[in-house]
This record gives sequence, C-alpha cells and structure tokens, in this order.
Amino acid sequence: MLAPGELWTVKELFVLPNEYIYWSVQIVMYPFMTGLVAGAFVLSSLYHLFGIQSLRNMARFSLVFSFALLPVALLPLLLHLQQPLRGIEVLFTPHFTSAIAAFGIVFSAYGALVASELWFINRRHFVERALALRQRSPRTAGERAALGLFSLLTLGAWDLSETALHRDERAVKILAGVGIPVACFLHGYAGFIFGSVKANALWMTPLMPVIFIVSAIVSGIALCMLTYVVTMELRKLRACRAHPDAAGCRTALAGVALNELRVTSRYLLFFLLLAISLELLDLIFRGYTAVKTWDILRSVIYGRDFVDIFILQYGIGNLLPLILLVWPGLSVRRAVVSVILILFGVFMMRWNVVIGGQSFSLTFAGYMEYHMPLIPHDWETFREGLGGALLVAVVPFGLFWLISRVLPVFPPEEAG
Repeated sequence: MLAPGELWTVKELFVLPNEYIYWSVQIVMYPFMTGLVAGAFVLSSLYHLFGIQSLRNMARFSLVFSFALLPVALLPLLLHLQQPLRGIEVLFTPHFTSAIAAFGIVFSAYGALVASELWFINRRHFVERALALRQRSPRTAGERAALGLFSLLTLGAWDLSETALHRDERAVKILAGVGIPVACFLHGYAGFIFGSVKANALWMTPLMPVIFIVSAIVSGIALCMLTYVVTMELRKLRACRAHPDAAGCRTALAGVALNELRVTSRYLLFFLLLAISLELLDLIFRGYTAVKTWDILRSVIYGRDFVDIFILQYGIGNLLPLILLVWPGLSVRRAVVSVILILFGVFMMRWNVVIGGQSFSLTFAGYMEYHMPLIPHDWETFREGLGGALLVAVVPFGLFWLISRVLPVFPPEEAG
C-alpha cells in the first residue's frame, strides 16, 4: 500500500524515506475557501456596521455569498481526510487544547452569527412573502410549500411595526460588529496553525496569521465583485429579454454594476496594498535575520519557487491588478480582469505557503516536488487532484443559486 503523498511526490537529493508532500491541493483550497468566507463577510459589514451607503447593494449580496461559502469551507478537509466520517467530531467535541479542535467552536459560532444576521435582515421579507401567499386562493402545490417555508422562517415573529424593524436594524449592526473579529479569527487560525509549526522554517513566523487575514479580505472582496458582475449581466439579459422594447435597460443595469465596482475597488485596493506590504515585510525580515535555516529557504524562495512566488504571485497576482485598479477610468471589463488576477494571486500565495513549505526536506539537503494529479484514475487521484479542487470551487456557486431562491441578494427596491 502506498504511503499518503507518495503518488504525487518526486524526491531529489537527500530526503528521508518517510518524507512526502502529505498536504496536497485540498489543503491549499482549505485556507483559500475560508479566506473567501471571511472576506465576503467583512465587505458586508462595511455597510451594516459603518453605514457606507454606497455599498448597500454589495453588502447584502456579499453576506448571502458568505453564507453560501460557509459549508464549503469544510469540504476540502473532508476530501483530504482518510476517515471523513470522523470529521464531524471536531464540531461535536470542541475544546481549546488544539487549534483544529478550536476550529469547531469558531466555525459553529460564525455560522450561527451569519445565519442570525441574515434572518434579521430578511425577516421583513419572510413575513411579507408569507402574508402574500396566505391571501392567494386557491394555492398551487408550490405555493403551499413556499407558504410553509416562509412561515417557518419567520420563527413566529410577524411584527412589522417601525419599532420591530428598528430593533432588527440594531441587531444587524451588533452582529456585524461582533462578526468582524470572529470572521478574522476564523481565517486567522489557519495562519496560526502554519505559523506555530516550529519544525518548518518557512511557516514559523508570527506574521503568518496577519498575512492570512488580510489576504483573505482581499480574496473575499474580489470574488464578491466578480460574482456581482456576472449576476448583474444575467439580470441584464433577463430584463432585456422580458422587455425588449424598454429603452436603456442594458445601460441602466450596467451603470449600477459599474458604480458598485468603483466604490468597492477602493476598499479592495487598500487591503491589497496592505497585504503586499505585509508579505514583503515578512520576506525582508527573513533575509535580514538570516537564521540557520535561511540557506535552504533562500534556495527555495529565490531558486526553485522563484517563478511561483515572484512572477505568478507578486507579478501577475499582485502588481498587475494593482496597476489596473489604480489606473484612472476603471471599467467593468478592467475590474473583472483585476479581480480574477487577484484571486489567482491569493491562490498562489496559499499554494506557495502549503506546497512550498513542504518542498524541502528536514535534512536541509534535499527537495521534494509536488505533481498534482490532473487526470483522475481513481478516487485518490480525484479528491487530491485537479478534479477535487474544481469540485470545491464550483459548489459555492450552486449553493448561492439555491439560497438566492429564498433570500433576496439585492435590496427590495433594487430587486424589483
């Protein structure tokens, strides 16, 4: 029987017999997906907590998308585990003696917090839909099912007075304020896990959790912008198909999307600059201190992984989108290209941390190379290869579509 990681590990020079790249692409996807969850929530909180009115539409959209991303954060770990049925024990037996075990507490608390905030935001929608369906007679089977669903979602709170709605708004603001540190801790603990591994020279740095948090906000905002543009384009096609004679329907919807993108891109640009600064600071600090493991790290960073780090991550994933966002006259097309490159850069940062941290032997005299399985030949090569990574990347969009059938992703007047 092959050892875990033996299928995709190629060894060079002096490597221990039991050394392999155990953490494959699924462990790359894991911090990447949790980062998207945290970043999308922080974007929504900019409106709900700080009252930035220009982000009103994007805030509701990003909060629903964060909720759709939440269950997918566990999927890479379940695919990577040899015994995936035991993964639920992390949630059922939470304690703080292990960073992984503490994740059960943080993940459960964050899930409940996001669900509560969504309920307070949409409680009026649930009540109005349930009351409207009650007035219909006779009702079809689908309408009866919808009536039961929305009546259940009201949780018995049918009051739509100004006082009750004001309490809902106040609860949303409180939850948004509490949720920002919880969301940051949800993803920061992933960097904490890597940064606390004393046996690995590349991961052992106190800046690792901070870098993970800031890059998570960057990736979450970028993905929300990309999904928002795609959703607006689909709405534009539907509107023009339903009303082909309506003058300017395409221009009006495109104008809404462009305005939201330009406002959101300012915050994206700020966090992108902060992420680049922290990563460069960490790199400069490592070179300046030059600990005894610096020789092997230098051979990896400036030698074997030079293209992955400085060309793909910093060049294409950071510098190029930074120029595109700073350049005056931001257009929808340029914004889409920028956020795609940013998502690629954040993914490469996760790749270089997870895969690059395992690329050198504990002997400091050998290297290991990771060959990701592209064509699955069995279940092992699927879940730890390109197929499993694509599955994790696609599932959130399906969940987002399902959730959007119940929760409006735009404010009521905008949705109409």
